[in-house]
Amino acid sequence: MSRDVEDHVADEVISRYREVGLLDDAALSAAIVRTRHHERGKSRRAILAELRRKGFEQEDIDSALAQISDEDEQDAARTLALKRWNQLDGVERDKRVRRVVGMLGRKGYSPSDAFALVREFENADNSGT
Repeated sequence: MSRDVEDHVADEVISRYREVGLLDDAALSAAIVRTRHHERGKSRRAILAELRRKGFEQEDIDSALAQISDEDEQDAARTLALKRWNQLDGVERDKRVRRVVGMLGRKGYSPSDAFALVREFENADNSGT
């Protein structure tokens, strides 16, 4: 069976799907942002790269990423880092730092932000809180 479809027919079908809401890039990109950030803790930078790889239009990407504030992103990084920091209690300091910073890097956070969080945790540990 041949799957060759004439361009004008494909365009008509796609237009109709958009009209009835079966194809909605804006809604899909917004859902991807919510899932990646809230469930996986990924940064805007990492999500941006994923949406670009998937071929979303910049307007849809910008709108979707607007859901994440700077504060939301900082809170997510802190939550992820603290959980990992606590899991590694008892691990040698340098390894602990590398693992936390590496985990945050894989989630798309900058090294400077990751090291700042590690310093914060170390200071808290040293002050006894």
